[in-house]
Amino acid sequence: MGALSNLRVLDLTQVLAGPYCTMLLADLGADVVKIERPGGDMIRSNPPFVDDPEEEAYGGYFQSVNRGKKSIELNFREEEDREDFLSLVEEADIVVENYRSGTMEKYGLGYETLTEYNEDIIYSSIRGFGDPRTGETDRQGQPSFDLIAQALGGVMETTGQPDGPPTKTGPGVGDLFTATLNCIGILAAVNHREQTGEGQYVDTGMYDSMISFTERAIYQQSYTGDAPTRRGNSHPTLFPYNAFETDDGYAVIAAFNNNHWAELCDVMDREDLAEDYPTTPERLEHRDALREEIAEWTRAQTNDELVDKLEGRVPAAPVQTTEEIFDDPHVHTRDMLVPVEQPGADTDVEIAGNPIKMTETNPKPRGRAPLLDEHREEVLGEKADTETADD
Repeated sequence: MGALSNLRVLDLTQVLAGPYCTMLLADLGADVVKIERPGGDMIRSNPPFVDDPEEEAYGGYFQSVNRGKKSIELNFREEEDREDFLSLVEEADIVVENYRSGTMEKYGLGYETLTEYNEDIIYSSIRGFGDPRTGETDRQGQPSFDLIAQALGGVMETTGQPDGPPTKTGPGVGDLFTATLNCIGILAAVNHREQTGEGQYVDTGMYDSMISFTERAIYQQSYTGDAPTRRGNSHPTLFPYNAFETDDGYAVIAAFNNNHWAELCDVMDREDLAEDYPTTPERLEHRDALREEIAEWTRAQTNDELVDKLEGRVPAAPVQTTEEIFDDPHVHTRDMLVPVEQPGADTDVEIAGNPIKMTETNPKPRGRAPLLDEHREEVLGEKADTETADD
């Protein structure tokens, strides 16, 4: 039993943002039915694969964000399939889709139509630029991906080295952060319905989400009138708060308050720096020279030596590779690497676990991602049995 085991979600999403949102709901115990277009989610065939893509049902991309869901294949161009979908809507709690604005209406399956079949349905959309129902703009209807959202929302302009080009973040935050916010919106709507009996439309746009994600840039622009830009790994108002090269890699040090700064200087055997630059404004004013002083010290340490010297006194950590993450006992103790079956391969694979931890209804991946149309009979029941017999 999960915290959301009383909820059924109809998941019309594909690629990343929508599936990640519904994956969170599935980890929390919701019964998530992934309704796939003919041929399935376009990322089923995306690598990586364990061995042979011809034998494996899907790659790591699909597996990682569709675990624990059921799958049925429907073609909304077919009247019978639309009827099947509407029959599921009657008993569902939540519908989630990430089509372009107007797509569901084209099939006669928009929010207003679905409320005729289930008046308290919670209908949620994830789009690049939001839905006209919550604020109409001339961008709606345009396609969007993580790269587009990061570019428009200021993430790329503030990411990267000062002398380098605008840079996207490694993970697709335009998708993942939007998906997480959408999940929060859905859960808020569920709570509202528990109190009032009313369903509603939940809308989260990727561009809007990136404005929220770059919150520091927004208030800096407002307060100073200057457009923030790239600063590498440094922070505009904190120092030292940066990555430093070591003898065998890189490590980060966050010693920006006065106590941590004094501790860092003591470990470095440079009490003179603590005495000469005791306050934040002084350290910020001389940050370039101080950074070189710290960098000269860190280059003489290995990552392990540096962290051992600072542990318990100054916040510091190595910049880890994914290989090092897989070797970290903390990660395994916290169940953040979860083995699941990979259909078509002779070994299990590991995917990222759920970081939400609860004492009574702990979220967890509830099995592998589904095969295409694997759960038709389970989801559609007697109707699916009849169709199979007719075929």
